[in-house]
Amino acid sequence: MSAPTTAPAASGWVRGLCWSAVALEGYDLVVLGVVIPVLLRDPTWALTPASASLVATIGLVGVMIGALAVGPVSDLVGRRRTLVATVVVFSVLSLACAAAPGVTTLIVLRFLAGLGLGGVLPVALAMVAEHAPARRGNAATTIMMTGYHVGAVAASLLGIWLIGPLGWPVMFALGAVPALALVPLMLTRLPRDTAPARGAESARRVRNPVGELFRDGYARPTIAFWVASFMGLLLVYGLNTWLPEIMRSAGYPLGAALALLLTLNVGAVIGLLIGGGVADRIGVRTATITWFALGAVFLALLSVRLPGVGVYAVVLLAGIFVFSAQVLVYAWVGRLYPAAIRGSALGAASGVGRLGAITGPALGGALLSAGLANPWGFYAFALVAALGAVAVLFVGRTREPAEVAVAAEPDRTTS
Repeated sequence: MSAPTTAPAASGWVRGLCWSAVALEGYDLVVLGVVIPVLLRDPTWALTPASASLVATIGLVGVMIGALAVGPVSDLVGRRRTLVATVVVFSVLSLACAAAPGVTTLIVLRFLAGLGLGGVLPVALAMVAEHAPARRGNAATTIMMTGYHVGAVAASLLGIWLIGPLGWPVMFALGAVPALALVPLMLTRLPRDTAPARGAESARRVRNPVGELFRDGYARPTIAFWVASFMGLLLVYGLNTWLPEIMRSAGYPLGAALALLLTLNVGAVIGLLIGGGVADRIGVRTATITWFALGAVFLALLSVRLPGVGVYAVVLLAGIFVFSAQVLVYAWVGRLYPAAIRGSALGAASGVGRLGAITGPALGGALLSAGLANPWGFYAFALVAALGAVAVLFVGRTREPAEVAVAAEPDRTTS
């Protein structure tokens, strides 16, 4: 499959709509954390911390399965219709969560919503890779991922403002309505020419896109990307879940610990804004290795009690490198694999990475329970980042398919 030639206006619509879809994913994945404290205190729900954890975990399992399954589907039937379908599925099911009568129903709905939600990211990544302006593909990917953090912040702020006066169901409804409003724009503005090309070789690939991830020299990069993605998402979810408590165990007051979590995520957005541009200039392989390695350095440095603004500076730098390292992995996957299997490659990397998303909070919790969070929590997460760098080294030096660079060739003279 050769990627479609994309006019500048169409490329802008692809990036904007994919950013919006990812923002809605960020909102939906965070909204449960906003709602659970209310449900835990509602006697009609009889929700316990254990059942609340099950709701959260089963949603992530659905996201993992959705990512693994939907990537190959997009290779078979095309990106546009697959992206629209995933947005519709998770929007309708998220809206249904607002009417859930009890915890069992909520668990089922969160799992089913996760199936659609998990498919959004790999399809959006594939579309952006195929329609980004020439020589700016890595930046287009990392900038798109800022949408996730915008959605997460929106969920937090709306929860503060609305959940008290309007109740928890409004949070699910607010996430679903904008998503459904996007569907008409996706149907009219996303390019139609993203289905696999015809021809004997493409037909063979499309029949079993997952199998192609292990042929023609792709086996080693595929496994290496899976390991790197696992490590990257372990860091993202582990740090977001436990950084405040680890900092408290290191002697920082609660207010400072929460401020450091905010600082970490501010660094994440900065890293996404600059990481892709750096990768476009020095090469995505060099940038990804550097990002993981520097993330390891700054995480280990947090084991030292730093004075004043020093700890904020180190946490900011850790956020810059740790969070965007994972997205650079996605950017590299999107540039390396040919279009006929690109959705499968991104779906597999995202799906396997979700195992890291589940493992990260468990690792942090285990260290805290054992009384080892300070300093060994910092060293453990630093080791994970170092392993991410090693995994990327095993990808080797690669060349992206020419079709990705050609995809946005008309943009070369207008950007």
